[in-house]
Amino acid sequence: MSNRRSLADWLSAIEARHPTEIEMGLDRVGAVYARMDCGRPATQVITIAGTNGKGSTVAFVEAIARSAGWRVGAYTSPHLLAYNERVRIDGHDVEDAALVEAFEAVEAARGDTPLTYFETGTLAALWLFARADLDLAVLEVGLGGRLDAVNIVDPDVAVITTVGLDHQDWLGDDVETIGREKAGIARAWKPLVLGDTDPPASVLQHAYRIGAVAIRGGSDFLYAPTDPGTWIWREVGFEVALPMPALSAPVQLRNAAVAIAAIRALDRDTGDAALAAGIAGATVAGRLQRFERGGVEIVVDVAHNPQAAQALAEWLVASPAAGRTVAVYAALADKDAAGVAGALAPSIAHWHLAGSTAAGARGQDAATLRARLPATLAGGIAEHADVDAALAAARADAASGDRILVFGTFHAAAAALQALQGRR
Repeated sequence: MSNRRSLADWLSAIEARHPTEIEMGLDRVGAVYARMDCGRPATQVITIAGTNGKGSTVAFVEAIARSAGWRVGAYTSPHLLAYNERVRIDGHDVEDAALVEAFEAVEAARGDTPLTYFETGTLAALWLFARADLDLAVLEVGLGGRLDAVNIVDPDVAVITTVGLDHQDWLGDDVETIGREKAGIARAWKPLVLGDTDPPASVLQHAYRIGAVAIRGGSDFLYAPTDPGTWIWREVGFEVALPMPALSAPVQLRNAAVAIAAIRALDRDTGDAALAAGIAGATVAGRLQRFERGGVEIVVDVAHNPQAAQALAEWLVASPAAGRTVAVYAALADKDAAGVAGALAPSIAHWHLAGSTAAGARGQDAATLRARLPATLAGGIAEHADVDAALAAARADAASGDRILVFGTFHAAAAALQALQGRR
């Protein structure tokens, strides 16, 4: 009988091993990476940072590159239902056995160097990619950029999707400071794709200071709908007509445009057909993921900060329900719950607040969440122990034509997906 640890055993061990969930800095993880002697994770690398839109942009880049026939690895976080979702090779989540082997390789090189859960997972992903003969690795930054573990790899193209307020305890209290942290993924004389049409000055200043080539949405590349089913992406000397993304929120057009800019910045031809197929085919769990149950539409989204909530609010306005829209909302204690609720309040008829205590130290109960929301919040408010209870109550109260919107944390989205897909 094998004495090898299971994946669940490894995940429990690495989660318990470090005293803090987050410890910024590259010295420790960089030293272990050097001892692992992995080599480059792929022929080319795109690193993607940003306050919102990272996961969707990774999905678009991955889908376009795979449609072009490239062999692609994608590293994302957090996961929703299974850790394996974080590491994809050639379009498939890696198997448990491969992750176990990768964690063993990290452990062999670690010695007595302490690593966080995310740092260990990042090194495992890079080890797997380096052995997979990849044309492209797409790496999503976990937090910030400059001091994130992903930044131990030098990208051929860096991407910053958006810069907004989130993780202020770690990144700073204003967009200029946060932008400076995210700009740390840029490399000298390499492309830096910016999704914001008006990015923080700190991002541009850093790019100019190191000689990175800033490629800005709204100036260096343009995009716009042409009719209900198509849109145009263009830059100097190139234009392509494309189908609308399967990811349906209005903000996804920007994410798709940024992904195309990143792919084209690699200076490697994909062909127009691959661009179209990738844009039309990319999907991401928990991004306006829809279900129909007894005439009631249930929409699950990971929106958890005011910028993401505003994008979600725009979708609600553009795609109104036939009946009421009812919210199932859970939030972590370190998030701007008032800002999130305020952005969505005009479209919500009733609120089911859910406790998030299962998320650990960052969680809170529903009563605490309610106390942090605006006293003027429209609609009735009910409190529940967790997302399961809140979703069950919302479904019991809903009539045909109503919409239930579940949002606020990755934990909330995961709980809703487990309930709706029968994965308990």
